Amino acid sequence: MMSFSRRILAGILAVLVLPLAALALGNEASAPANKTAAAASSSAPEPAATPAPPTLNPAVDPLLQLLVSKGVLSATEVNGLASAPANQMREQLLLLLKAKGVLTAEDLNALKVPASATSAVAVSASSSAASAVASTEPNPADPQGGGGPTVIPAVAPIRVLQTDPPKREGFIPDVSIGKNIRLKPYGFFKTSVVYDTASPYGNDFPLPGFIGDINTVDKMPEFHLKARALRLGTNFEWLDIVPKVAITAKLEFDFEGNFSRANNRNISSIRSSMPSIRLGYGRIDYHATDNTTVHLLAGQDWTPFASSTLPNLFETTGFGIGFGTLYERAPQVRFGLNHNFGGDRKFQLEPEFAVVLPAYGNLPANVADQLGFGERQGADSARPEIQARLVAQFQLDQAPAVAPAQIIVSGVQGDRSVVALASAIPVAFKAAFPTGIRTDSSRHGWTAEAQLPTRWFTLIGKYYNGSDLRFYFAGQILAEFNDTTGLTGTATAPSIDGASTLVLGLRGGVPVVANQLPPRSQGGFINLGLPLSRWANANPSGRNAGWVMYLHYGYDQVLARDVRRLGGGRMKGDVLAPSLQYKMNNFISFVVEESLYRTRAIPLTSTGNFPLFQGRPMREINDFRSEIGTVFSF
Repeated sequence: MMSFSRRILAGILAVLVLPLAALALGNEASAPANKTAAAASSSAPEPAATPAPPTLNPAVDPLLQLLVSKGVLSATEVNGLASAPANQMREQLLLLLKAKGVLTAEDLNALKVPASATSAVAVSASSSAASAVASTEPNPADPQGGGGPTVIPAVAPIRVLQTDPPKREGFIPDVSIGKNIRLKPYGFFKTSVVYDTASPYGNDFPLPGFIGDINTVDKMPEFHLKARALRLGTNFEWLDIVPKVAITAKLEFDFEGNFSRANNRNISSIRSSMPSIRLGYGRIDYHATDNTTVHLLAGQDWTPFASSTLPNLFETTGFGIGFGTLYERAPQVRFGLNHNFGGDRKFQLEPEFAVVLPAYGNLPANVADQLGFGERQGADSARPEIQARLVAQFQLDQAPAVAPAQIIVSGVQGDRSVVALASAIPVAFKAAFPTGIRTDSSRHGWTAEAQLPTRWFTLIGKYYNGSDLRFYFAGQILAEFNDTTGLTGTATAPSIDGASTLVLGLRGGVPVVANQLPPRSQGGFINLGLPLSRWANANPSGRNAGWVMYLHYGYDQVLARDVRRLGGGRMKGDVLAPSLQYKMNNFISFVVEESLYRTRAIPLTSTGNFPLFQGRPMREINDFRSEIGTVFSF
């Protein structure tokens, strides 16, 4: 163990030191010019009492100068175009001409540009997180017309919520169907090599320890090579006859689903994972005024509760299950309003309210039931889950290429009903419960989240507190428990779906059903993104422009008294994960992540000892995990 720990420490030191050394060597010759550009971009001009009229930059493209001379564009608009990346200037010009009525939608379709010119993909862990997600943050271009970026972008947070309302004809489509249907595909291919020092379940992603009977002869180290994180998606737009209405949609799926069991696939099932839906929804936005938009979303999307802030982690299959991430995607109908107050900080406020399919992460004993209806204890409550979210967005750092900051609060309330049929009631209690049993419990929770990008670092974090958060991958993924305090003569009855067990007993000689209580939990994470290339003043157009370091810590814990009433066992999990990303260009990234996943337990109530692992009682299980891989994006 000591030699392996030293190897991990050496790897982390290499992750920290090597990129900085490479940046210093690679930029020695160009440092003076880069320092001048950085100083120019970071210094703000003194405010003038009477603003001077905008003047046209003489170095801009002659075509843009001609459009200004003919009154089609203003000098301010042309200078704005000149500050766009060279590979995005044409698209922005076309959209600007469309907004002025010079071009029609048909003209845009005829002049469309490839997706590779307008999309860049950033590696993440959202999800979920995230993983690799599309980044729309542009790089400022050379103001002298050279065409290359002069500032390396700050680290952008993973954004799975849409705060800025979609604009009508907001993108140039890659595929058009007729005159009114527009599509823009995206996706990525991710491959990684993984070594775990303790992975007793056989999964290629980390889970909390002490789940079930995992008393093994050794720590169960494992090696995996994952190539099933293939994600494909498409953005849609339907042009409505009302100019103030934008109708958009998204469909996204990946191949993280089950392995096939068909006869012609059994031997090779390891490479035959099934596609599964991630997102699928339609959205209507009505621009009531220039600053206020109302929207309706219907379908499967990231939940308003808890899913707004996701860490940058390379491991995204489990994505912090039981280690403080807290997120989910679920069917929902969501209503919201966005108001842009403007100002130098571009302050926006967006409240949202949603009715969501109630789900609790149940595992029906009968596989046929799970295949047929998934789970039913949420649906059996006969009411939706209610969720709400409030987002405040503003420009914290006004330096070039820095994403806006967000402060978010969210909440959830839902009910669970567990039903036992009359045929399942023990004989001693049939007279008291001739028609079966129904017992209810409640879920509640809230989060406080922050995303704070600056030119020097990007800090994101989340804190959550609530009960019955298993479906959101928290609360050590523990299910509800029966409160049998004061009961005598107890007996059990299985629930209708086989996912729970009800306890019946006598209290003062009267037959009763034990209350089912949800485990209470809290946790969260903090994730720090460090733009190493920007720190080192690397050439924004060079190969050293894409170095980013992430430092992550997350934790999840259940109230100790609830764990004791569950019988003892795992109570807390935390993870420490530094990672290094090298983005070679907009399409290819390389990532190395070293992490420590730790689960701690309290003694079992039945024996008074800690759970067994490796043949002896263990208070904690540690999994040192090394993962390195590539992400190809489009």
